[in-house]
Amino acid sequence: MNSTKQDLINTWKKRGLINDQRVLEAFKTIPREEFVPSCFESKAYRDAPLEIGYGQTISQPFTLLSMVELLNVEKTDKVLEIGAGSGYGAAILGQLASQVYAVEIVPELVKLAQENLNQAKIDNVEVIEWDGSRGYDRESPYDKVIISAACSEIPSALIEQLGENGIIVAPVGDGRSQVMTKCIKYNGDLKKSHFGNYAFVPLTGKFGQSKLENWYI
Repeated sequence: MNSTKQDLINTWKKRGLINDQRVLEAFKTIPREEFVPSCFESKAYRDAPLEIGYGQTISQPFTLLSMVELLNVEKTDKVLEIGAGSGYGAAILGQLASQVYAVEIVPELVKLAQENLNQAKIDNVEVIEWDGSRGYDRESPYDKVIISAACSEIPSALIEQLGENGIIVAPVGDGRSQVMTKCIKYNGDLKKSHFGNYAFVPLTGKFGQSKLENWYI
């Protein structure tokens, strides 16, 4: 039996997992089924990652929403997302922020993400074909940065492009396991806190972690 959107919300609320009502409203608003391959539409509200092709996945709903909750997105924020995938994370962020720049290194996924966002009538997200491990300096500084891929360390370009008091959320680690890490920038340095273990596809590009072999979440 496949879960519904409301089933997931009820489970998260019962367990006290997602508490930000704005994040839950964004999840209610954006149809995840429109951001997964047609063969997976019936599984869109399973709390699990799904393959989207090109060795990439759309994250487990809880994983994505927990990252977005840690990001503390405000309506005036300019957000940089590294790893647009099918565009779903950017769509959620677009409900919460003023502007989202979603960087994706796979050309086919850039096209897919933009088509999905257009279909969902989201006009405050720009999808850019670029090496996300370098950030995206053209629109910096950013209020918030989210990295939707595993990195052994947060690339220095992303730290430089984050504004003072800005927040980066990323899965940081080696091998098949990373620790979800929230970093707040104070006086050019990062104050870090940690929120459990995850396993993400690797961040690719010049400053990525291309040798990772895991492909979950």
